[in-house]
Amino acid sequence: MNEGQILHESPFVEQIEKYADSLQRMTRVFLRLEEKKDAFSNEEVEDMFSRVREKVCGRCVKCSWCWGENFVHTYQMGYDILSAVDHYGNDLNTEVKRRLMQRCVRAPRFLREMLSGFHEARQNIIWVNRMARSRECCAIQMDTFADMIRSSARELEKSIYRDERLKKRLESALRKKELRVLDIRFFMNAEGKYEIHITARMLVKQKLPVKEILKTAADVTGRSFILPPGSAGVIGQEYMTIVCLEGPAFYTMQGTARIGKGCARISGDNFALLDMPGGRQAALLSDGMGAGEAACRESTMVIELLEELLGAGFPEKDAIRMLNAAMVMGREEIRYSTVDMTIFDLYTGACEIVKAGASATFIKKGGQVEHLSSSSLPIGVVNRIEIDAVSRQLDDGDFVIMVTDGVLDALPAGEQDILLETIIQGTDIRNPKEMAHHVLEQVLAFTGREPADDMTVLAAGIWREQQ
Repeated sequence: MNEGQILHESPFVEQIEKYADSLQRMTRVFLRLEEKKDAFSNEEVEDMFSRVREKVCGRCVKCSWCWGENFVHTYQMGYDILSAVDHYGNDLNTEVKRRLMQRCVRAPRFLREMLSGFHEARQNIIWVNRMARSRECCAIQMDTFADMIRSSARELEKSIYRDERLKKRLESALRKKELRVLDIRFFMNAEGKYEIHITARMLVKQKLPVKEILKTAADVTGRSFILPPGSAGVIGQEYMTIVCLEGPAFYTMQGTARIGKGCARISGDNFALLDMPGGRQAALLSDGMGAGEAACRESTMVIELLEELLGAGFPEKDAIRMLNAAMVMGREEIRYSTVDMTIFDLYTGACEIVKAGASATFIKKGGQVEHLSSSSLPIGVVNRIEIDAVSRQLDDGDFVIMVTDGVLDALPAGEQDILLETIIQGTDIRNPKEMAHHVLEQVLAFTGREPADDMTVLAAGIWREQQ
């Protein structure tokens, strides 16, 4: 495939570029619409005074004097009331009430109508700001999605190769297996790993194990291939597409240990282990706000949505930003969750640690332990979120240990990272599940009391495939 050439200027890529441009133009339109309000407009204040003049002062014998020659003092009294409500609430303060009683013969009704107008106008500001925040969240999602599809299209374009000689050799080898080949497409990722898509069917009524197709592809290309998870095991007389992925150089194994606050059965922490496109795997961990069922629901939702987005091929940071925008938009109350993920590249052994408000992660390489901290906010707090990410190269037998806040918070303040490093460094356990349970048991033994928060430890080890 060395003589293959990259295809450029694909009409499909150009169309996707147009879609992305349209989405980003819509983003700019959304952001130019009505902005957030921090104070009442002159029109809103004037409406409050007009309301009082009509409903309270219209039939008062002093109306013409208050709104005529004493106009300035009447307006000043109204502004004093609005200012006092803003600072003290409906009860105002004693001085404002005293001056109002001295100047207005209908003081109780005057105050009641001013308060009513104030609260209606403030409610309007709340709705305007809520709409502005929702539009901003939608704009962030559209902008993120536009960047993602543009980047994906360009990456796909770069990965498509045309190699007619290799294609003919593979077609010839597959025909000997009594297969009718409709199409063969070659791809190569950034690490130089092959991916071959073969669309074919059997010419005879018997079925052929798909592994035979992988073996044929391996014999022709000189590389070993595996099937993606969930692939069919046999091919019959109906056309189907077989995806042949070049086998990775590494594999991972994971183990977890957790306990709820006060030894409760339900934990607000949740985790998942996910196979991703491109020979990658993800370990996901989320800590919901608080503890118990409400926190569990929040962190479960976060993990499930991340699985959907990452499984579909969304970049990690884009997936978190879209999830954050969805959690912020349209919610009355703030409910946040942390996001902690480690993405393993099984071709190279590299890992990327991505955090949004999450606790420290520890990497054990032989007898050395490194801890990686984050200063970012959890998702669900603000519209635009900062995401911390760092990459590390792993090798055979290295471990990544992820923990939730409850684990570190159980240790003495100021010594948490050092103590947990010591616990991890002091063990030679090679089984990930045993490693996770060892860390949790050591922390619980150190505290000597029931957990004050949900506690979860996720340990992932990486090893080289045996050749």
